[in-house]
Parts: sequence; structure tokens; C-alpha cells
Amino acid sequence: MKTKLILLATLLTSLAFSHEGVELGPNGGRILEFSDNETMHGEVTVKGGTFHIAVLDKDMKQVAMDKQSLTATTGDRAKPVKLEVTKDAKGFIIPVVKPGEWLILRYKDHADAKAVTARFEYNTVTCDGCQAPEWLCKCMPDKEKK
Repeated sequence: MKTKLILLATLLTSLAFSHEGVELGPNGGRILEFSDNETMHGEVTVKGGTFHIAVLDKDMKQVAMDKQSLTATTGDRAKPVKLEVTKDAKGFIIPVVKPGEWLILRYKDHADAKAVTARFEYNTVTCDGCQAPEWLCKCMPDKEKK
């Protein structure tokens, strides 16, 4: 019993102190990597009940939308749910997933390109440090605080 309590306490402590901020983009959205060499990014924001995903270059400047494509899924790994993705001049639009669910995105720069997978948990719980939702946490990682 003692071992189980110690293990539980250790787990809870590590969860409480393991959170770190995420990279935020020029519009205050969460940055996801859409390339293997950090030359293409996606900035995820929420507006009107939908995720808006702007495609940005290495300098965080908006990329003209042309041949890019994106697929989105959520839900249980055993029963993934494919989400409808629409495209406009600024990027992609996807319905917001339920709080606590994962959003998995597969980005392709053009039809023949290899897909790059990016994912994040849509954690809407308020961060105690910065008061932003956890998926947009502004707290600096411990290594950058020094």
C-alpha cells in the first residue's frame, strides 16, 4: 500500500511540475512543425468555434496558399474520427475538437510531398502561471528561465 501511495504521489507531482510553455506565433496561436527542418509551420488559433491554421515560413511570414493540403483526425486511436478541412486564402479551417482531445494533422506542401504529422492536445484548462489555456501556455520552459 505504501508503495502505491508513493508512486501515486510521484506521478501527481511530476504532472504538476512538468508543464512548459509552447511556441506561439505572430497571431498568438500555437505553432506546429509542418516540416522536418523547421522551414514550414502551422499556427493554430480558434475563432468562432473553428480552428484556423495559417501556414507560415521559417521567418513566421504567411505563405500563399496554393497546392498545400491538410488532413485532420481526432478521437480514440482505435476509432479515429476524420474532420472536415476547408481551405481559404489564409490557410485551413477545421471544426474545434472537444476539450482534452488530441488533434492530429497531416500536412503536405504539394501532392507528391511526404506528409508531415503534427499533433497537440486541445487542453482548455487554465494555466496557473500565465492564466492562458494550457494549449496556449505562455510559461517559459525551465531551461529558458535562467
